[in-house]
Amino acid sequence: MPDDDVLALIDEGGRVVEWGGPAQELFGWSAEEAVGRSLSMLMREAATNDGDWRRERFSETAAVLVRPVLQGASVVWRVTAAEDAASRQEKAVLKTVFSQSAVELYVLDDQLRVVRMCPAAHGLPDSAAKHLLGTHFTEVYALERPEDEVAVALGVLESGEPVVDRLLRGVEVPGRPGSRVFSVSYFRLEDPYGHVLGLVVSAVDVTERESARNRLALLDTVRAQVGHRMNVMDVCRELVGAVVPGFAGSADVEVVEDIVRGEDPPRTPAPQDLPLRHAAFRGLIGRPSAATVRPLPPGTPFSRVLSDLRPRLVAIEEDSSWLAADPVRAAVIKRSGAHCMIVAPLALHGQALGVVSFYRHRHEAPFMEDDVTVASAMCAHAALCINNAHQYMREWIIASTVQRRLLPRPPATQTTVDIAPLHLPGPQGGGAWYDAIALPGMRTALIVGDVAGQGIAAAITMGLLRTAVHTLAALDLPPDELLARLSDTAARLLSARAALPPMDPLSPEPLAARCAIAMYDPVERTCTIARAGLPEPVALFPDGTSAVLPASPGPLLAATDDAPFPATTVSLPEGSILAMGTAALADAVLAPSGSLRPLLDGAGTRSLPQLRDTIASAFPGSPSNESLLLLARTKALPADHVLTRSLPDHPKAASIARAAVRHQLQLWGVEEETASTTELIVSEFVGNAIRYGAPPLRLRLILGQKLTCEVSDAATSAPHVKHARTVDETGRGLFIISALADQWGARFQAQGKTVWAEQSTARTRPQDVPTAPSPT
Repeated sequence: MPDDDVLALIDEGGRVVEWGGPAQELFGWSAEEAVGRSLSMLMREAATNDGDWRRERFSETAAVLVRPVLQGASVVWRVTAAEDAASRQEKAVLKTVFSQSAVELYVLDDQLRVVRMCPAAHGLPDSAAKHLLGTHFTEVYALERPEDEVAVALGVLESGEPVVDRLLRGVEVPGRPGSRVFSVSYFRLEDPYGHVLGLVVSAVDVTERESARNRLALLDTVRAQVGHRMNVMDVCRELVGAVVPGFAGSADVEVVEDIVRGEDPPRTPAPQDLPLRHAAFRGLIGRPSAATVRPLPPGTPFSRVLSDLRPRLVAIEEDSSWLAADPVRAAVIKRSGAHCMIVAPLALHGQALGVVSFYRHRHEAPFMEDDVTVASAMCAHAALCINNAHQYMREWIIASTVQRRLLPRPPATQTTVDIAPLHLPGPQGGGAWYDAIALPGMRTALIVGDVAGQGIAAAITMGLLRTAVHTLAALDLPPDELLARLSDTAARLLSARAALPPMDPLSPEPLAARCAIAMYDPVERTCTIARAGLPEPVALFPDGTSAVLPASPGPLLAATDDAPFPATTVSLPEGSILAMGTAALADAVLAPSGSLRPLLDGAGTRSLPQLRDTIASAFPGSPSNESLLLLARTKALPADHVLTRSLPDHPKAASIARAAVRHQLQLWGVEEETASTTELIVSEFVGNAIRYGAPPLRLRLILGQKLTCEVSDAATSAPHVKHARTVDETGRGLFIISALADQWGARFQAQGKTVWAEQSTARTRPQDVPTAPSPT
């Protein structure tokens, strides 16, 4: 037929002689079906057959031209479409779209049957695509949930609202490997009069686009989820959690053992005997214990990747030679049904940190080369996070070592105080500490301190402040004055830190320190408390009651204001428990509204280790910062271990004091040499009090681990050692005392001072002798 726009040729009897392509597209019958049949019968059949999809085609309105044409000796009727230029242009565009479009196009009737389609929609020739005409559109593709697409299509038919870029996943397409992803759009088709004719459906294979998008989303997930914790093993667990099952069915991470220990990783090529630790795993494959440490067997993809730091895509087959080199791993791989894997290095700056193995198993699509690039990018981010955690762990190990060296060793047993510290270290270390320092007169200084911050800086600052506390405690200062001088020390540290160069790591670090000091006197059975920033201590009494001790707060150490550190003195019965702590533990245990405060009810009679362990077990989780709680049970010094005597304010006071000391030391069974030395010390102290002091005068002897002599008077002048010349007749007393006593000093009270000296004791009798009245 010469013209492309000819629909058909009809003979004089009304039968179809020729049937053109436009007629086939317009009415749906092929040339084989139409030629030889009566045109009127064809039209009547299409109009009356309700079950035939051609009826919808027949209902379409089209203008045609019928002309007689002489063909040989007979006349035939030539039927052509009556189209203007615009119509012909539209038809040409439509034909081009359906014949050459890369987008798969389908025209559906109102029963969702295919009435027209792009011949190359499935990459099939025209003849092979014809069998799809008249089929339901859900049969074009093997859909996972065809009922969902029917609902969407019917919704567009009813509402007229198009659905654009709807993703269909898991689509099986003949001739294309694996399941595909399609972007499908639905548009309602109407005639010029608004009658609904069906739908136009476009479908685009976006498998590669979605794969690329998924790969980017996976990388974003890895960047978002990996690296939150500063621990190498935790980072590895975060990695496998982020990639399974989105990228692989199973993932296994092995890291160089040196990394876990905080040591430097090796440079490539890594030695063959380099031990690796199984750090994390997730998925289907069984794996060795997490504690397994072993070198990678040579000749395997894992050892090759660790050697040259190049990722590999490996097909797992029964006859793969490398499986024999690692039979343990080969057994679990075969048991899991893994068919391929990607082995990628964990490396940074040419240093080998470990290897990661990604596996896919039965019913999972095999890895592609693009997946190797993704695996490399994920491992590069994980390697950076592992290196950060490794650097942090190195600093943490150093800080922990420094802190252990600076924290007090288990203190010597105190005669008048039993202690039980509860130390909960933070994940990054810290600056919390405690001390129990023996003071003259059998007193004990209980100290809890906390330096804000983490790592080495906090540990070193803590060590400096703790050293200052010990130095100041040796001066026998009261708690409030000790805190004031400690604050001055912290202020000098802060000034020195501010003067550091800007690039110094300590330069930007703030210095915020807190401290609480409680000095317990077993003779008076009192406790004097001063605090700088820490919460109030709590006393647990032997009768089962408890009370927050009303110790007035002071400023933080090194604070810029000049507020004082007020001291409060309270009475503590024998057997009371004093509880002091840093903020986290104090808020939970000591505060009246604390969640663990009920644990202290009736705890006054419990053993300190039992109470400490109960609190530690009940504390919720791990503290974000280092926390410390110090429990101390008080003891009273027996009355027969103390001699107290008032002395007159005249020269005979020295002889009265010597007589009282001699008598009491005899009752205590102190050896003669120590007794003579004590008489000399007491005589010198009393003589100085008479000469330089002010009444009233008091003598006190205390027998404990050491023998303590104390002479008190109302004057505030401080005694000091003089270096007398050869011709001087006085000024040698304190010089002699400093040579005879183990240590001596003076402390000041609100009313006067007390001069004291301590000596080691040697008893002639093992038993204690009660104090008896001494001769006056």
